[in-house]
Amino acid sequence: MQTRCHLSVLAQKQAEKYGEREAFTYKDFGGSAWKTMSYNSFSQLVKQASNALLNLGAKPQETIGVFSQNAIQYLITDFGAYGVRVTSIPFYATSSEQQIQYMINDAQIRFLFVGEQEQYDKAHRVFGLCHSLERIIIFDRSVRISTHDPAALYFDDFLKLGEGLPRQSEVEKLYQESNDSDLCNILYTSGTTGDPKGVMLTYGQYSAALKANDEVVPISEKDRIIEFLPITHIFERGWSYLAFSEGAHIIINTDPHEIQQSMRETHPTSMSSVPRFWEKVYQAVKDKIDRSNPMQQKLFRHALEIGRKYNLECKSRCKRPSPMLAMEYKVFDKMVLRLVRKQLGLENANIFPTAGAAVSPEVERFAHSVGLNMVVGYGLTESLATVSCDRENMPYTIGSVGRPINGIDVKIGDNDEILLKGPTITPGYYRRDAANKEAFTEDGYFRTGDAGYIKNGELFLTDRIKDLFKTSNGKYIAPQMIESLLLVDKFIDQVVVIANERKFVSALIVPEFRLVEEWAKDHGVTADSREALCADPKVHKMMMERIQTLQQQLASYEQIKRFTLIAHHFSLESGELTNTLKIRRPVIYKNFKDVIDKMYE
Repeated sequence: MQTRCHLSVLAQKQAEKYGEREAFTYKDFGGSAWKTMSYNSFSQLVKQASNALLNLGAKPQETIGVFSQNAIQYLITDFGAYGVRVTSIPFYATSSEQQIQYMINDAQIRFLFVGEQEQYDKAHRVFGLCHSLERIIIFDRSVRISTHDPAALYFDDFLKLGEGLPRQSEVEKLYQESNDSDLCNILYTSGTTGDPKGVMLTYGQYSAALKANDEVVPISEKDRIIEFLPITHIFERGWSYLAFSEGAHIIINTDPHEIQQSMRETHPTSMSSVPRFWEKVYQAVKDKIDRSNPMQQKLFRHALEIGRKYNLECKSRCKRPSPMLAMEYKVFDKMVLRLVRKQLGLENANIFPTAGAAVSPEVERFAHSVGLNMVVGYGLTESLATVSCDRENMPYTIGSVGRPINGIDVKIGDNDEILLKGPTITPGYYRRDAANKEAFTEDGYFRTGDAGYIKNGELFLTDRIKDLFKTSNGKYIAPQMIESLLLVDKFIDQVVVIANERKFVSALIVPEFRLVEEWAKDHGVTADSREALCADPKVHKMMMERIQTLQQQLASYEQIKRFTLIAHHFSLESGELTNTLKIRRPVIYKNFKDVIDKMYE
């Protein structure tokens, strides 16, 4: 049963309830062995962190930043901050120096907690440009601190400041003063101008979200959930807090590249993820089928068909399967499907919330057919994750994003825009009055920028209205900002960035032909046409080097990984440009579909 209380005291309430029971499984930075931590130990460390923050001089509603990959220290820091009414601001571990500098200055962060060497080095380089920043506290003890850096402090030394809980009476007083209107987090999201916007999330939003999700998400203290997405991501953050409030065991996976190995070693029952993870699983299983002998292929495909009939034609529609189908499913599940789940480390699979980008119907059907309960949902940082999701014991449709959770008022506005109102919706963007005015309707509904419709109680998405892309890994990309960076180069005339629902960022580039032709002549490149010039390896290499220089300030997930040089300009005549010479993305994507698809082969 869920423990419902203010986040500031959740760690302590769970310790009172579960004591020495294991709460977390994790690895040390650079370690290979899994360790465990009890509820009591976690609560004690959270109290130490709260005391240490007070000893450093932190005040209620001041801000700290956490710039790290997933780690047990991350959770200790967050809950330690909540205990003394300090606002925690998470950064993606892959954020660029320019991004963290902007966020530190915008939110006036005093103490920045960093994970490993890469994060420390970036933080150290921008330290002198961030006038509010007083300390850098390092999670990984193996990080090499720069000489003459009095601002740096290792996390275990930070915790020693709270050893013996010297300020606990003040902490207890702050528990009592905590309220729902306090700012819990500020989560920065990318803007089309390049400057991130800080989404304000209050404790009241978290309380409402945890209650509403508890009512529709079947997770309990029997579950073992594994953290795969960054805790910085609102989806993973909300999911982890929900699991913790339910008394579920949380497995912290630090390196996302090791997730499948971690799953096989730790045997989770549930995991939140983006569609890209399941696309890779699907591709791996499909490849294995294709490599097997004809008899095995036939057996597996028949098992998938039985799984589809049982899980999709019956269970998804809340229909009872026939005795014959139930018997067939039991046989083929034991013979084939269970082996697939076991290979993934999911022998005891419960639920797998999936959101952050569109889910391929083919992949969704596959997951259900092999007996994995993929719970498709929809949400935003501004809605504190879940707006809608598939419900247990209610029909769901492949292609929908489920049914709105309790308390959320969903309305379809102009241009089919999805509008939201409710207790989980952000009060606005931090120090952004103009953006806040644009973000809400006159009657107080938040504009999502997503278009969709509701049918039979289920929400369906059609496309994005906002000019803001989201990759299949769930990361937001601002195309105009990237394009404007590239257009300063003398060799680039026009550029269109591709990223929405794709694995990585790519681009179509029209060169400044006069200059490129001159460069080619000077470097011994012979080409009898513009097509030949665009296809020349030397030209491509030169352009890639220039692009890499231009995009150094971007985070890795924002950087262009592949591009194609186009031999003619985008034009008004072809419908690729508006009358004011603005790019018409849908037309270009349609006209260059084959070229774009080739970049993702």
